[in-house]
Amino acid sequence: MSNELQNIKNRFGIIGNFPALNRALEKSIQVAPTDISVLVIGESGVGKEFIPKIIHSESRRKHQPYIVVNCGAIPEGTIDSELFGHEKGAFTGATATRKGYFEVADGGTIFLDEVGELPLQTQVRLLRVLESGEFMKVGSSQVQKTNVRIVAATNVNMMKAIQDGRFREDLFYRLNTVQIDMPPLRDRKGDIHLLFRKFAIDFAEKYRMPELVLEPSAVHYIENYSFPGNVRQLRNLVEQMTVVERERNISVEKLAEYIPTESHLPMVVNTPNAQKQSDFGNEREIMYKILFDMRNDINDLRSLTSELIKNRGAGDLSSQEKTLINRLYTSDSQQNTNANSLLYFEDNHPVVQTPTIISTPDDSYEDIQDIEIEENKPESLSLQNNEKDLIIKALEKHKGRRNKAADELGISQRTLYRKIKQYNLED
Repeated sequence: MSNELQNIKNRFGIIGNFPALNRALEKSIQVAPTDISVLVIGESGVGKEFIPKIIHSESRRKHQPYIVVNCGAIPEGTIDSELFGHEKGAFTGATATRKGYFEVADGGTIFLDEVGELPLQTQVRLLRVLESGEFMKVGSSQVQKTNVRIVAATNVNMMKAIQDGRFREDLFYRLNTVQIDMPPLRDRKGDIHLLFRKFAIDFAEKYRMPELVLEPSAVHYIENYSFPGNVRQLRNLVEQMTVVERERNISVEKLAEYIPTESHLPMVVNTPNAQKQSDFGNEREIMYKILFDMRNDINDLRSLTSELIKNRGAGDLSSQEKTLINRLYTSDSQQNTNANSLLYFEDNHPVVQTPTIISTPDDSYEDIQDIEIEENKPESLSLQNNEKDLIIKALEKHKGRRNKAADELGISQRTLYRKIKQYNLED
């Protein structure tokens, strides 16, 4: 390790010797003397904020302003004013002219943290600053110049954000002149215990308490934990234990009380497109199965009802049963009366309507024609055709009285009139 890199670690309190971490710090030192923009990529809590500090401190701008802007913490309606300033009266509450960060930091460095959260309109303004150094205050038509070095950071998957239309591709490549990747803590297993000891010393001094010490089994346990919150989570863990625990020697059992239990079961990962296709295919198969099951149930019910009618006779049927049977045997299409016969009651006698209407004068059902259902013939699933057929049946049932037909269909008379005109049923 070079002396320059070790000096940087000492100045900024950076602990660890993981190769990817050293590479990130070395790139920061290399690009610092230039004015090119830098994009820092890494998960939340890995210490991305150290990179712009190192770049600024090692650059020719180190005596000029250094401003940190958390793009995700500023409301969308005010972020343009914060970054570029505004004129008096530009919006409600703008009682005076205000300078923005780009004007204040002229000659220095601006660190845009969580740059992936910027609104699209602000991204357009930022792209102009990067390309020409020009910007305009909110409510002003005067173009101003600024000489600012931009270092941005994000924990967002930028390529996914570009595909989703949440981030401009041209701005991404303009910011990403040099990309620095900060490794997550779970990849730095050898640095975890070093960081724990560093935080334990710091908090022992801060709270004037003895230093925490991990037992060997606890060291092994903590080095194999994934730390989804990275260095920030580890720091908070040590601070909490320093204040709460009375015993300074930490066993693995005590450490496990502060670290959530992790599941090591294998996880199936699907791409977004594959997941959508799989979900759609499953839903479609389920719907088909439901429809086929319903059709089979209806066919079975029709056959069973026919047998019951023959065995019981019309005198044993209640009015509700007669209504249900009428509804069950109503044809789905008047063009296919052979496949679906129409059964109704006249003077308490059942009547089955086929191409030739057959009625029985007595209460016996022995002469009723058996209803045959074509199992293999596909049924129409068109909503429009079924709607038209239902309107025709309702009008025929009520002998053309539209108010009664509308009540039967559960729609208003105005809707029925419109449907009659739509399907040319006025005759």
